[in-house]
Amino acid sequence: MAKPVKFAHVVYQTRRYDEMIAWYEDVFEARVVHQEPALAFMTYDDEHHRFAFANLDVLKPGGGEARGEVGVNHVAYTYADAGDLLDTYRRLKAKGILPYWPIHHGFTLSLYYRDPDGNRMEFQVETCSTEEAEAFMRSEVFAGNPIGVGFDPDDLLARYEAGAKAEDLVRRPEGAPSPIPEAHGMG
Repeated sequence: MAKPVKFAHVVYQTRRYDEMIAWYEDVFEARVVHQEPALAFMTYDDEHHRFAFANLDVLKPGGGEARGEVGVNHVAYTYADAGDLLDTYRRLKAKGILPYWPIHHGFTLSLYYRDPDGNRMEFQVETCSTEEAEAFMRSEVFAGNPIGVGFDPDDLLARYEAGAKAEDLVRRPEGAPSPIPEAHGMG
């Protein structure tokens, strides 16, 4: 059975965007990898991002600070390779557990799941090196689409089972930005 090889990151939804970024800079000595009015990504080590912040004042203006709106959006776990991620997808699908959002973020191939309480988890595989990911996060392509492109996990699983090369499985698909699903809490 494939298991994650590491904890990757946590994403917070906040109405104290600038304060949160400053706090994580002070407490973790983290640095900003990418920042725009709606989203910021930070790291303190060799991971491309350990924290991300979704600015609800931009994404959901006029809302309150009720728990469930602010707070943890999701936690992410990294698998060793696309094969392990797809083996996990196959195993969970056989149990009736399906991802609510398959997305290629450009630097990760990701499947998002909800537990019975609705807590959101991202199971991901890295698609490039940390240096390449950080360069991508500074690019115009990322600025134009910081969310990513959706994909069909059944199609990817079929390609994997047919013997597709790992680099082909993790290649970023072409396509329009994928909408953030309502189930993700930011849609």
